[in-house]
Amino acid sequence: MSDPFELFAIRLGHADRPARDNFLNGPAREGTMRLDFDMWLARNDERIVAIDSGFSAEAGSRRGRTLERSPEEAVRGLGIDPRAVTDVVVTHLHYDHAGNLDLFPAARIWVQQAEVAYVTSDAMRHPELNHFFEADDVCSLLQQSFKGRVNQVAGQATVAEGVELHLIGGHTPGLQVVRVLTRRGWVVVASDALHYYENFERRNPFPGIVNVPQMMDGYDRILQLAPDVDHIVPGHDPQVMERYAEDSAQLPDGIVALHHDPTEG
Repeated sequence: MSDPFELFAIRLGHADRPARDNFLNGPAREGTMRLDFDMWLARNDERIVAIDSGFSAEAGSRRGRTLERSPEEAVRGLGIDPRAVTDVVVTHLHYDHAGNLDLFPAARIWVQQAEVAYVTSDAMRHPELNHFFEADDVCSLLQQSFKGRVNQVAGQATVAEGVELHLIGGHTPGLQVVRVLTRRGWVVVASDALHYYENFERRNPFPGIVNVPQMMDGYDRILQLAPDVDHIVPGHDPQVMERYAEDSAQLPDGIVALHHDPTEG
């Protein structure tokens, strides 16, 4: 049995959004809510697995988003050479999760077949759908595929002992979550299957959805994969940095250890 993984959340940037834009249903919310742009990293003595790779500086500039740190800087903040990363899991191909794949030249890339099929389908003729993606990111993934670096998986898959992929869908057809075995048990990196803790608590999803029933069913599936809600990590909630701050004081600002128990939310 491989050693459990250390698991980290890394904030790459943030933006303020109208709170009402973060929930599909219910009364209008007043004010703003901060949205963090995160990536995650799991490591043990055998593997170093980056989960998502943020957005490129060019895409951020076009979209009014600013990087606090690049994914390369984020990985180096944990004392890791980007060339040592063995795997990159792309949870889905939205611009803020799938940029910068060239920064990890030795890594095997993991993505769901359904996601690749979607972003190369006729659906991308619609601006209402394609604006979530960067064509350059899709082209980069295809280029890496021609180099033999991409694993397109269908449904559940294992990256390494202790790192599992599970297809959820909903937010995009190929949205996958990552289940990581840590010293406190299995932790589910939910990515955009769950933007905020509040989306899950209220069963009121983030409105960027291609399949609402899948999104709602995904909440139940995520809970089945995790021992309890304290072992679920949403994709964009700044509370992640707060809940895990207590045992992460020795880490650079904007990086927290998810293999420790969180403080009460």
